[in-house]
Amino acid sequence: MSLELRNVTKRVGADTYIYETNLVLADGSLNVLLGPTLAGKTTLMQLMAGLEKPTTGEVWFRGKNVTGVPVQKRNVSMVYQQFINYPNFSVRENIAAPLRVARMNEAEIDRRVMQAAEILRLTPMLDRRPSQLSGGQQQRTAIARAIVKDSDIILFDEPLANLDYKLREELRDELPKLFAQRNCIVVYATTEPAEALLFGGNTATLHEGRITQFCPTARGYRRPKDIVSARVFSDPPINTHAAVKVNGELTLVDGPQWSLGDGARDVPDGNYTIAIRPHHVTMKPVAANSATIEGRVLITELSGSESVIHFKVGNETWVSQSHGIHPVEVGAQARLHVDTDQILYYGPSEELVG
Repeated sequence: MSLELRNVTKRVGADTYIYETNLVLADGSLNVLLGPTLAGKTTLMQLMAGLEKPTTGEVWFRGKNVTGVPVQKRNVSMVYQQFINYPNFSVRENIAAPLRVARMNEAEIDRRVMQAAEILRLTPMLDRRPSQLSGGQQQRTAIARAIVKDSDIILFDEPLANLDYKLREELRDELPKLFAQRNCIVVYATTEPAEALLFGGNTATLHEGRITQFCPTARGYRRPKDIVSARVFSDPPINTHAAVKVNGELTLVDGPQWSLGDGARDVPDGNYTIAIRPHHVTMKPVAANSATIEGRVLITELSGSESVIHFKVGNETWVSQSHGIHPVEVGAQARLHVDTDQILYYGPSEELVG
């Protein structure tokens, strides 16, 4: 049993928000929609929920065509990045609101509200109003209201985007555990690859209204099927460069020549666009098959635990991400080290090779 989008599109006037999409989400699954702003994540979730009707195609849920069924007649919950709570209601009343709409009896309402409040650590705040809560507590209240009615589908539209760092980290850790025992479909939209990796499950990478890849999250990160998916699933940006592979040697256009190790054994000779993530380009060699690359430093970003350096190689801008503090002057020539076993090879069609 599952939620299915069959040949679904969404157009408004001359603008296409979602190009033809086929997607199957299994019961009990945690699914991430990963993509930049305006990639189509919110529109896709609205189609799943019944808040929007597809221009073409069908939405099926557990074997039934629900394309024209309005959201009010579906057992769906949605949490937005804004703290949407009823300001004149207490936390208790906010959480109970969907149960009262469903005309559930008071004893069951009390039981479910207390259970949700305990899970989200809201029990001491049940009699407070939203204005008396912190941002994190307000978002917890919205999440509690979403889970209290045991929805078949729960949709999260970047729910942690407006929270500070500490609260984001706290809720990122809690949310996957919260749904581990529930037989519902969870869909979580984010712009952050790190968030997708933390949640696990399955990830759909989106770009300009198209799903470019949908698979288990770890596989999508390690083996992005095309360059677009690789770029969506990388922050800082993945490095790409035109190159030629011949007899175990890789020559970058306007760049160095490297000897390759076993990581390129299954890649035939030819012309490629190579891609490598910034944390495999470091100030110090950290791998057995390490090669060097030099470029003019454009930007440096130093934090307490890592150094990020943007540098120019030929006509391409590269990014290096290293543990520790490595001061480098802007404008200087930097020499960095590349783990060549971590290179991804994309052919002329931009599909992954090897």
